[in-house]
Amino acid sequence: MMQFCANKLDKKDFFGKSDPFLVFFRSNEDGTFTICHKTEVVKNTLNPVWQAFTIPVRALCNGDFDRTIKVEVYDWDRDGSHDFIGEFTTNYRELSRGQSQFNVYEVLNPKKKAKKKKYINSGTVTLLSFVVETESTFLDYIRGGTQINFTVAIDFTASNGHPAQPTSLHYMNPYQLNTYAMALKAVGEIIQDYDSDKMFPALGFGAKLPPDGRISHEFALNGNPHNPYCQGIDGVMEAYYLSLKSVQLYGPTNFAPVINHVARYAASVKDGSQYFVLLIITDGVISDMAQTKESIVNAACFPMSIIIVGVGPAEFDAMEELDGDEVRISSRGRYAERDIVQFVPFRDYVDRTGNHVLSMARLAKDVLAEIPDQFLSYMKSRGIKPSPAPPPYTPPGYPLQTQL
Repeated sequence: MMQFCANKLDKKDFFGKSDPFLVFFRSNEDGTFTICHKTEVVKNTLNPVWQAFTIPVRALCNGDFDRTIKVEVYDWDRDGSHDFIGEFTTNYRELSRGQSQFNVYEVLNPKKKAKKKKYINSGTVTLLSFVVETESTFLDYIRGGTQINFTVAIDFTASNGHPAQPTSLHYMNPYQLNTYAMALKAVGEIIQDYDSDKMFPALGFGAKLPPDGRISHEFALNGNPHNPYCQGIDGVMEAYYLSLKSVQLYGPTNFAPVINHVARYAASVKDGSQYFVLLIITDGVISDMAQTKESIVNAACFPMSIIIVGVGPAEFDAMEELDGDEVRISSRGRYAERDIVQFVPFRDYVDRTGNHVLSMARLAKDVLAEIPDQFLSYMKSRGIKPSPAPPPYTPPGYPLQTQL
């Protein structure tokens, strides 16, 4: 992050002073220059102070601290024929000294210099501040030990159709995966690589449960409310198929209970050591929209993200609203502090040739594309830095061979 000002620049405008701006160029291996930043224009002054700006080190000098950085100074003109005031060169190493006598640069105009014997310069540009911040990546946190906790919630409402019918989205076809299973496998198999214990809570909602037929919007697929964890994605698939045989599809489609379920866990670990991802697979229209919005606004304060995969032919307009990409989601006048929902309709990914592997790969790619950014937005907003990665593992009992 840098900030510059200038003094006594050449007056270029016939009536006024100048409207100066800076253009920064990175030098390339072949001696050419590439524009990497333009400042804003400061109107009608020969002593401008430009706003501080942020630029990646890679863009400025490709990580080479001694590589030439060329800066040109122009006077802005409305018609686009900006007048050249002069230029200077520097490099990252010089700039990193910060505000000092080394970072006051004479702005030189070669044409003027050649013409005028008494020419000294066309003004000076001074570096006011220089700060370097390291940007942490998603993988820096994973390497440092942050755990990703993955929870699945499956829609067991009657609108899916009876699992015994081939038209049902929950149809138990012995030869191929139904759309629920496909979406679950596609996303789960990638996320499970980030979850070290591979134990996933799997929940269902919108069904009547045995033995008494009570309606539940938050039940364990494995039938154990005290321990809803399944071993790996295969364990989740198994529990899903077992549930289909034992519960009765019913309704309505309520999301808030499963969102609140995961949010309760996420609320208890805000130190950056864990992050929660909830995958909801659903066929349709939400019945508890107001409560769901409220739940999402609350959950946005916690280390969690929600992925919604819509299966089947229904209209998913309400899901687009929850996604929050266009308009940040709000509830009772309170806006979510960050975007935590990613919605994708499964039908957009079904490969025309019937290649399920391709459909699943495309789905997983898009579904998981926003998770690292949502994860980083939480860590950044809480000022949580990644822990240092532990040293690589070396098996015990192998002393280094000493030279005789």
